[in-house]
Order: sequence, then C-alpha cells, then structure tokens
Amino acid sequence: MPDSPSSALKPSGTAGPAQDRTDVRGVFSTQEIRKVGTGTTTRKTVQKTFWFVEQHGDSIECQPLNSNYVPSGPKRKITMDELIAKFSPEPEFYQMSVYPKMREIEQSVDKGDSHREKGETFAAEYEYTRALKVDESNVRANFGIGLTYMERGELDKAQNIFDRLVKLDGAFEAEHKHLFNEFGINLRKHKMLEQSVEYYRRALQLTANDENLHMNL
Repeated sequence: MPDSPSSALKPSGTAGPAQDRTDVRGVFSTQEIRKVGTGTTTRKTVQKTFWFVEQHGDSIECQPLNSNYVPSGPKRKITMDELIAKFSPEPEFYQMSVYPKMREIEQSVDKGDSHREKGETFAAEYEYTRALKVDESNVRANFGIGLTYMERGELDKAQNIFDRLVKLDGAFEAEHKHLFNEFGINLRKHKMLEQSVEYYRRALQLTANDENLHMNL
C-alpha cells in the first residue's frame, strides 16, 4: 500500500544519533527546455516531466508517471546530489492526483487476488482489468490475470500476458518472487514448455545466480 499523503515527503523511521538520514518518497518533477521550429520560427518550450522517487537505504530510484498519474515503466537510479540539483518536489500533486490512483490500483489488485484465491476467476479478472486500465505495466495485476487465464484454460489469453510479462524487468524483482514462482509452475503445468524456458532464461538475465532457476530451466 502506498504511503499516506501526509507522510509522502517526510522522514521514514526515527532519527537519532546513529540514524540521521531522511528517506525520500514522493513525486518530483524535472524540466527540459527544447527548441521547436527552424530559422526565424524557432522558439523554446519547457517540457515538465513527473517522477515517483523512492529511497531504499543508500539507493534512490525514480520512475516516470504515465498519463493516468501512476508510476509506470522502467526505474532508474539517481544520486542524492542529482535529486537535489535537478528534481523539484510536488507534494500537492502527489496528494491530490498520484496517491489516490496508486491506492485505487492497490485495492483493485488486492480484490483480484482475494477472488482468485477463492476460485472466483471472473470476478478476479474484472478487478485485475480495472487495475491494468490505469497501469498496463502493473506487475501484480499482470501476474494475477495471467494466472487467472491459465486456471480457466484460456491459454491464448495467457500467452498475451506472458508476452507482456517477460518484457517487464520488475516482474523478476525479489518483491514479486512468490508470484514469479507460481507463474512459472503454472506454465509448466499447462504444458507451455517453450514459454517456461524463455521465462526462466529471462529471469536469469535479470537476477543473481539462483540454483532454483537453473534447476527449473
């Protein structure tokens, strides 16, 4: 669940003698000046881009917001110096626009997971689809709807989700390990062997050397 709006840009944890770092989490913006036109018609425009920025220990990651105002797409690492020099905080935008959308997606995916665990696959599909309409790259929603299709034997639809998932770097991050493993097991269970080989090869490209991955492959 995303942080509440009131805590988005405040320190996390309790600062003390051994801990005085402020962890960052919230929406920031950058501006880029571009030239448009040629010759005497040349003019300058300012392009503003919004980012969701989150700090994990000494690592700071930024992720662009999509047209629905949710973090989506590839993440990249930045330094604290870069954050201070190039990024401007946007706490009101986070509170009014970004946080509500992030919460909406989280709630839809949670409902989808709950329905899927109960075998209510059509209700699960509805909730996952709601989330994907806001963020088609949402990892949990893609895993969830892919598993739902496989459970219903709709392998053509599952193939479409598989094609999307193997392109998402975030699908192979540690936080999604449980869903990642469940998806791989279901690929094999439904005789989608070529897909499972591609899936595990992709995982090996993006994760540290993992004996379980080699064994599955």
